[in-house]
Amino acid sequence: MGGGRKLSERIAILGAGSWGCTLAWHLNKKGILVRLWDLESQVKLLKKRRRCLKIPKVRIPSRIEITPCLDEATDGAQIIFIALPSQVVRKVIRKLKNFARDQIIVSASKGIENKTLMRISEVIIDVLGRRSVAVLSGPSHAEEVCRRIPTTIVAASQDGKAARRIQQLFMTETLRVYTNPDIIGVELGGALKNPIAIAAGISDGLGFGDNTKAALLTRGLAEITRLGIVMGARRETFAGLSGMGDLITTCISRHSRNRNLGEAIGQGKTLKQALKRIGMVVEGVPTTKSARGLARKYGVEMPITEQIHQVLFQGKDPYRAVADLMLREAKPEL
Repeated sequence: MGGGRKLSERIAILGAGSWGCTLAWHLNKKGILVRLWDLESQVKLLKKRRRCLKIPKVRIPSRIEITPCLDEATDGAQIIFIALPSQVVRKVIRKLKNFARDQIIVSASKGIENKTLMRISEVIIDVLGRRSVAVLSGPSHAEEVCRRIPTTIVAASQDGKAARRIQQLFMTETLRVYTNPDIIGVELGGALKNPIAIAAGISDGLGFGDNTKAALLTRGLAEITRLGIVMGARRETFAGLSGMGDLITTCISRHSRNRNLGEAIGQGKTLKQALKRIGMVVEGVPTTKSARGLARKYGVEMPITEQIHQVLFQGKDPYRAVADLMLREAKPEL
């Protein structure tokens, strides 16, 4: 596995789900020392099986240390990656505060906190104070990255040196990393595409076709961009990997939990039944609440997100939601 000069970084990854395990696997292939942290119950299973629990084909080499102790995981680490469900990040970061020094903290989580409507990088700074924070995002299903399928992602930070450091950390012949200073746009793109992917899945479950999917992706990107610009993001970011790229992948892929959940709902399952079928965290569910909250806070119209909120949390019939979207007031496209 290529990637240029050998790096001597020591890395901590908090969260041993499919993405955390994949990041650890990828960095280990480059000869980088990695410690993987999760809850004790998870760690016991991982140590016993030495396999990613959600992607069993991914073996966790013995060189990757797995621990339930945050102090042990972060000891000597220059960079700490957060690969946790968005709604538990604050809880873990509060514990991390006792061990965090001047490390770069990188969010690999795609969500927005429900209670505060903060992006994950904002949660990190809110708890740990001002420091170098970055985001790793883009169209990158773990199932494909660990099969060495060519993938491109984005390292975003206002600290250009930190972004370039993460870029070099991950670059190989199968994983290409771009940098972007627009951390707001990259985070919003990675989070807000998830409710749109649920909508795309509902469309599939209802038996609709390519026309409908194209409309959802296009108009979904339009409403994500509207909100992002009002919040201070750059328009061009949403035409990039963490915007359009991640949206396309999440809306069409068989690996997408958000699309799969939407499909189950389109087929008549309740939200509870659909979540049980998936069996993993589906970030688009809590993010739909946060996205609606941000839309109202900033006075931005997000009709697809609003309809998905009504379907998920108010029991609205998906067919009725589609009809209400189609029969909205006629408007120009631009």
